[in-house]
Amino acid sequence: MANTGWNEFEIGAMLRSFDGVVTDNVAGVVQEDRNYSQNNSFSASVADWRIIKPVFNKNYCIDCQFCWVYCPDISIISRDKKMVGVDMDHCKGCGICVEVCPTNPKSLMMFPEQADEETEIANWPEKQSKEN
Repeated sequence: MANTGWNEFEIGAMLRSFDGVVTDNVAGVVQEDRNYSQNNSFSASVADWRIIKPVFNKNYCIDCQFCWVYCPDISIISRDKKMVGVDMDHCKGCGICVEVCPTNPKSLMMFPEQADEETEIANWPEKQSKEN
């Protein structure tokens, strides 16, 4: 199935994420060292689909890993259980990472694709105090 376009797969086809045998601890292998199948979105950039993008503000991140767990395209880059950024070559802009982020304000927010990340981080909302 290598080099098969998305619209050429038979309805109901199962697309495996990895070629060959998968180790028991694939989560412990960094993304670039995994044996991805050619049908996996990690093997090809899909960034041109995106019209909005997540911007990551590390000053608010609590490293809960919710974004990493729920991202459908493994676009969240995490090292040693710490969020380090977003793989923009594979992020489709679905916003799930923002929805599951528990911080206030969120450490990930969605902005138009053309937005300048440094400008958006400089204008990030301030932390809101809890009302007693």
